Amino acid sequence: MGDFTIELTGLQFYSFHGLYENEKKKGGEFLVDLFVKFPDNEMKVLTINDTADYSVIYKTIKDEMDQPRELLETLTQSIAEKIHKQYPSLKELEIRVEKMNPPIEGFTGAAAVKFKKNY
Repeated sequence: MGDFTIELTGLQFYSFHGLYENEKKKGGEFLVDLFVKFPDNEMKVLTINDTADYSVIYKTIKDEMDQPRELLETLTQSIAEKIHKQYPSLKELEIRVEKMNPPIEGFTGAAAVKFKKNY
């Protein structure tokens, strides 16, 4: 028996997550990668009802990205919880949120938080 992994990668958002006032006011660029694994229940996947709808998952991520959080850890856990509620049969979820150009003096690059959970 195998598993299906659905991936949404390189999702780009302009959001207002962060601890500092300038992040909350100015916002910044974020990248999101999501991997959800479903068990193969030995049924053929013939319609969208037999699997996860990418557009529903994307909307969930977008809705959460539109709600400012101070911590990326809080954000990743919230996204995971919402997706699990939509698809309770999923067996594993991994999400990575990357903050491009965080406001750290002298820092070049990105900072990211990855959250992984088995159900």
